[in-house]
Amino acid sequence: MSTADATVSADAHVHDLVGVGIGPFNLGLAALADPLDLDTVFLDRAAEFRWHPGMMLEGATIQVPFLADLVTMADPTSPYSFLNWLKHTGRLYPFYIRESFYPLRAEYDAYCRWVADGLGTLRWGRTVTAVEVDPHDDDLYVVHARTAHGTESYRTRHVVLGVGTQPVVPAALRGLDGPVVHSADYLMHRETLRAAGSVTVVGSGQSAAEVYRDLLETTGPGGQRLDWVTRSPRFFPMEYTKLTLEMTSPEYTDHFHALPADVRDRLTREQRSLYKGISADLVDDIYDALYRRSATGPVPTTLLTDTEVLGATWDGARYTLRLRHAQLGVEHERTTDALVLATGYAAQVPDVVLGIAHRLAWDDRGRLDVARDYSVDGGSRRVFVQNGEEHTHGLTAPDLGFGAWRSSAILAAVCGREVYPREQRIAFQEFGVPTGAHPAPAGTVPAPAAPGAVADGARR
Repeated sequence: MSTADATVSADAHVHDLVGVGIGPFNLGLAALADPLDLDTVFLDRAAEFRWHPGMMLEGATIQVPFLADLVTMADPTSPYSFLNWLKHTGRLYPFYIRESFYPLRAEYDAYCRWVADGLGTLRWGRTVTAVEVDPHDDDLYVVHARTAHGTESYRTRHVVLGVGTQPVVPAALRGLDGPVVHSADYLMHRETLRAAGSVTVVGSGQSAAEVYRDLLETTGPGGQRLDWVTRSPRFFPMEYTKLTLEMTSPEYTDHFHALPADVRDRLTREQRSLYKGISADLVDDIYDALYRRSATGPVPTTLLTDTEVLGATWDGARYTLRLRHAQLGVEHERTTDALVLATGYAAQVPDVVLGIAHRLAWDDRGRLDVARDYSVDGGSRRVFVQNGEEHTHGLTAPDLGFGAWRSSAILAAVCGREVYPREQRIAFQEFGVPTGAHPAPAGTVPAPAAPGAVADGARR
């Protein structure tokens, strides 16, 4: 069949759902949709599934338990579960004996590849170029994709945007020459970085800590100098207490979504340490490694907290960093031969939706106004987003453990029925004013405590 014939054939067929992007969340959606009476197809420009290949460090684990796989929290009987992968690969008993809930990052990647290989609805090597309203039917969309052999078009009733997040480079460090690497590409440049006389890691989360710990192996007397610079006032461990974990719940998501946008934005900034911090075990491991090194002499490393990088210049041999200590308000400079930017990722509205922008809901900051059911088309429930809703849904947006719940919600909208029943209440605590609570009479609110007073029960 010629490319032209293939395009005509695709145009004539109507899918129930087309997924744009195949990361873990759309892969999970594809796996949950697989046994249903749905016509789905998922498109991605990559040649195959790859999950954070630049940070596939030996021994690194994911930060959620194995139950937070692609499907289990929606359908524990699914053949695409992590436990089923372990069984098929002969690793179930070793995993059991290991007695850890947290899979290796390499295991999670291999598991996702196994699921991808078992699905016939995934189309790799397709770069989606546009999503448009079908010119022949206003109730349909057309997704156009560029391939090595030409263009393909897919007509569909529903579109799910799962294009993921993109590496973030702070404005002060954009456009730099020289050996500057985002942590997303760390492994591809590790040997070059290890050969540098000095390296500075910029960032405060898990990726920064993992890169620092990995490079720490090459530091020593007469060896590489390694610095770590973070804006955070301390090296925050990710909070993993059980009542805090209840915030990754449908109830908290309901509460967060109903808040005013300015309150949501403030909370998003304040809550980042809940899911963008460093695992406590890794914080302790870094300290222990520094302690062991210090037993034989000074360790050539400096850890700078509460310090912002205001700018950098490259003279062809090294960088000069302009730094500012927030508490002291003092600016100073530091030189380094190489830079690793572990400065995180952020969701972006993909350009491919510009053709349907008039049908989408937007907030006053130009972001998609994502409804509680993850639709973004003003209640029509035809266009959905995965992991692009942190500003509307809070910390469940990037959480692997909540992905199956969100996919269940999308499939319920697509199918018109609850295919995978979703838990609506799982938390012991209330996140807002309890239902049925009586408003306090006017004038009964206690006066604020005097300056310097300590409330009863506060930490002292």
